[in-house]
Amino acid sequence: MLAASGIAQNAPATPDGEQNAAETCPARSLLLNFDVRRFGGVTDPSPIWRLGEEDSAFFFSAGMSIDADGAPNAYNADNTGLDDLANAGHPGHWDGVLQDQQGNPLVQGPNDPFPGYYISCTALADWTKDHLDPTRFVDASKIPYIALPGDLARSTGARLGDIAAVFNQRNGRFSYAIFADLGTFGEGSIALADNLGIWSDARAGGAWGGLVYVVFPGSGDHRPKSIEEINLLGSRLFQDWGGTDRVRSCADHFTWRHRPWPPWTPPWDPKANEQPAGSAAASGTAADTVSATASHATAN
Repeated sequence: MLAASGIAQNAPATPDGEQNAAETCPARSLLLNFDVRRFGGVTDPSPIWRLGEEDSAFFFSAGMSIDADGAPNAYNADNTGLDDLANAGHPGHWDGVLQDQQGNPLVQGPNDPFPGYYISCTALADWTKDHLDPTRFVDASKIPYIALPGDLARSTGARLGDIAAVFNQRNGRFSYAIFADLGTFGEGSIALADNLGIWSDARAGGAWGGLVYVVFPGSGDHRPKSIEEINLLGSRLFQDWGGTDRVRSCADHFTWRHRPWPPWTPPWDPKANEQPAGSAAASGTAADTVSATASHATAN
C-alpha cells in the first residue's frame, strides 16, 4: 500500500524564508521521500526529515486517521463497535482481529472486557499474557499510540515499542505516544487524538493535515508501556533532541513549506500547552499490548 523512495541528502536551498531556516536549523537534511498511496492513487511524495547525519530521530508532517485497534470494544459481528468492521479486514483476511485456523474472528468470552466482541489486536503486544487475552494488546481508547507503514518503519529503523511525540499545529497541543501498530501514513489511536484535540471517532473522525510526528528509533524495548512510562521517556527523549525550540525552528518550517495550510490556520505555539514530564494526558492505566498483524489497511 505504501512505499519509501529516495536517499538521505541535504535539503536544497530555496527562496522565501530558506535563508532564515538555514540560520535557525542548519543541520536539517532530507532522510527520504515516502510515496503515499491512497485509494489506489499516488500522492506527492511526503518528505521525511532528520536533524544532522548522526541523529536517528526523524519527523514528518501528515494528517491523522483514527485507529481503534487494540480496544476490546473495537469490532463485533453486528458492526456496532468503535470502528467499522471493514477496517479490521474481511473473511479470509482479517488484519485487526485475531482469527482461528478456519479464518473466523475470535470472540471474547464471558470473563473478558467485552463478551461477544472480537479480540482486536495491535502489532505490539504483551507476550507474557495468554494469546487469547484481549488485554495483551495496546488499547487504542486508553493509550496514545501511532501506527506507521511497515515500509517506512524499515526505512527509518523504527521498531514497535519506540517512543514518539506528536504535535497539532492548528491548536498547539501535543502528546507523547508509543509506536504500537502497523498501518497507514499518518495514523494515531483514539487516545492520541483526544490528547491532540482531534475528533477521535474511528469511523468519521481524524484530521486532514497539520500534524507533526517526531519518532525516536531505538528508544523502546519492544514492550507496551503505561501512559506514565510513555510520558516520562518521551519527555526525556524530546528534551535531549532539542525540545519545542528545535521543533519550532525546523519542523514548523519544513512542514509548512511542503504542506501549506489555509491562511486562517492559527500560529503554532506548543509551549502554550506543554505538559509536565510524566503527566497522564489521557485516561487509563497500563498499556496491555502486542500482536502480529497490520491494521487499518483501508483507513486511507
